[in-house]
Amino acid sequence: MNEKIGLFPGSFDPFTKGHEAVVRKSLDLFDKVIIGVGVNSSKKYLFSLEKRIAHINALFSDSDKITVQSFQMLTVNFCKEINASHIIRGLRNSKDFQYEKSIAHMNLDISGIETVFFLTEQQYSAISSTIIREIYKNDGPIDSFVTKSELLV
Repeated sequence: MNEKIGLFPGSFDPFTKGHEAVVRKSLDLFDKVIIGVGVNSSKKYLFSLEKRIAHINALFSDSDKITVQSFQMLTVNFCKEINASHIIRGLRNSKDFQYEKSIAHMNLDISGIETVFFLTEQQYSAISSTIIREIYKNDGPIDSFVTKSELLV
């Protein structure tokens, strides 16, 4: 039997409690979940790639079903490289759904790779990496939004 692999892609700058919840939910559907930290050379990140990967690895050190890898290519091409059958995405609201639905259709059309959506829990629906970065840049506390935030400092 083939191993069912799901890819959860993103920049994860930073990885939030909402992201963590989506990954933990996805473990019920997949034999293995790869968290793909995308690298875009034209994007300026607040946290280094190394810190983001170390942070995510620390969060999931209790699971042998989860691995973290960086990638710098089209997401569907990375899926093919790692033999992922599905892309995993989290949805906070209808705006996320509209945006992600279009990408999911395009990914399916060009690759045949399906996207699986998980709704985030209500307590995480307002959390966004963009807002967390602004709080952090202005010396605000991010501990209630990011697990193991001390790894990001």
